[in-house]
Amino acid sequence: PASSADPAVAASAGPKKDDAWWKEKLESGTLSKRAYAVLHNADTEMPRTSALLKEARAGVYVCAACKTPTFASETKFDSGTGWPSFYEKLDGVELETGNIFDNVVALRSEVHCKTCGGHLGHVFDDGLMWRVPTGKRYCINGIALGFQPS
Repeated sequence: PASSADPAVAASAGPKKDDAWWKEKLESGTLSKRAYAVLHNADTEMPRTSALLKEARAGVYVCAACKTPTFASETKFDSGTGWPSFYEKLDGVELETGNIFDNVVALRSEVHCKTCGGHLGHVFDDGLMWRVPTGKRYCINGIALGFQPS
C-alpha cells in the first residue's frame, strides 16, 4: 500500500508547470483546447470520443502535454465505460489523496502526470468486476494521452 512518503502519492496534485508553460502548449498546437481543459483544468472528455479507446497495438501511453510514460498497453482493458481503462500505472503517474469528495463520496482518487501535474483521470477500486490482477481501474481521459507504438 502507498503511504504519504510514497512519491507517487500526493495529498494535493495538479499542474506543476506555470501558466506560461501550459499556454505555450496550447498556442503551439501541442494541446487542443479540449486537451488543455482536461489536463490543466481537470475537465472530463465525453465518453466514447477518444481515438485511443480502441487502440490495440503494443506500446506506451504518454501524457499528451509532456510525453511522460503513464501506462503500458499490456495493462489496458475494455471496461465498457467509454474511457480507456488500465489496471496498472507506470512510475510517471501520481495519485491525489487529499480530495474529500473523491475519497468519501465518489470513492476514487485523481490521477495526475507526475512530471507536469496534468489531470489524466481517476482510479477506482472496482477492477475486480473485470477480473484484473490489481483490482484497480484507472479510468483515463484519452485526450490527455498520446500513444507511442513499440
